Amino acid sequence: MVALLTVVGILVAVFVGFNIGGSSTGVAFGPAVGSRLVRKATAGALFVGFGFFGAWTVGRNVIATMSSSIVPAAQFTPIASVAVLFFTGASLLISNLYGVPASTSMTAVGAIVGLGLASGTLNQALMFVIVSAWIVAPLICLGIGVVVGRYIYPYLDRYIAFTTFNLHFIQFDRSGAIPRPFINPNASLQDIIGSLSVVIIGCYMAFSAGASNAANAVAPLVGSGGSLTVNQGVLLAVGAFGLGSFTIARRTLETVGDDITELPILASLIVSLVGGTVITILSFLGIPASLAVSTTSTIIGLGWGRASRTATLVELATPSPDRPEVAVSTGALVTSRAEDAPAGPTIGDIAREEKAAEKPDEIPDVPDVGAEGPADLDERSLFDPAAAKRIVTMWVLTPSLAIVASYPVFAFLL
Repeated sequence: MVALLTVVGILVAVFVGFNIGGSSTGVAFGPAVGSRLVRKATAGALFVGFGFFGAWTVGRNVIATMSSSIVPAAQFTPIASVAVLFFTGASLLISNLYGVPASTSMTAVGAIVGLGLASGTLNQALMFVIVSAWIVAPLICLGIGVVVGRYIYPYLDRYIAFTTFNLHFIQFDRSGAIPRPFINPNASLQDIIGSLSVVIIGCYMAFSAGASNAANAVAPLVGSGGSLTVNQGVLLAVGAFGLGSFTIARRTLETVGDDITELPILASLIVSLVGGTVITILSFLGIPASLAVSTTSTIIGLGWGRASRTATLVELATPSPDRPEVAVSTGALVTSRAEDAPAGPTIGDIAREEKAAEKPDEIPDVPDVGAEGPADLDERSLFDPAAAKRIVTMWVLTPSLAIVASYPVFAFLL
């Protein structure tokens, strides 16, 4: 019976990791694949490689927390481990079926909390730290986004270019016996720097995803009486990631995600860098947290910061009826340059193979803060506010529902 439950637990863990790999690969490498910087197979290989690096190093700390610190490892009996993984997998399934952005990390922690409450073994001091991190981390991302959007983003957008290539960025000369790679001859030095930035930050996102998500797939099995060692758990999780990266991620890489399709490549890189760094730091500290919540908070902060450039800090602090209120809208990112200097391609542009508007020979100077006229925002929203509300709502609901659903199971059935 124990052996059968272990096999079932491994199968459920593979299902969880499969879905994580499928969704996270698109988030990390969607811009790179859409811009024809890397191929889908290359994106999958890079995600697996850097995801393994993140899981094998920083991810061990999160596995340790979720497998033995929130509740004692002895509580993870084979059937309890399967139940925790079931709740995690169910949240992913519901998320995929209904397009609701559920947090895998928070759901997994919620299920473990239900186990701890039912058994009376919950480490309340640690949970206070984890919940505090869930509140503080998004606020930090929001604050960084506001500062970057208000004071830095317009200058970056003015000087950094991103190009969508008709042919792949790296090509091969097959005239000889051994194919020789060479860079697309249409790429300028600015294009090369921008392209490398897209790929490098994609790899960094893969590292962060591996560090934070490996525990979601295997932590209960690692804590379950030695069903898996930490090393075996990491290998199992990354193997499942790879299965998703090379299968269902191909569709994700094509659509790139409905909720972020109008995000400019520059903005997506900033979001990935900020959100990935915050999650990597939390993972190093052994705190499971949601990458989706951190990146969403950064997007909202970027948009508000950009929109608020039309007013000084004094004007923002003392609103006047004679001056229009500054709208909290990430759509402001689409007009970060002057009206005659269109912004770079969005992720949606490259996914739909649309050509971005050409940049003029001379780009006007960036207006000072408070001196810029009202932004003529594009009708397209870079990030649907309704999508942001769904993520924040699910940020609160998913762990709560996991606790409510798992507690009676562990208290009365197991």
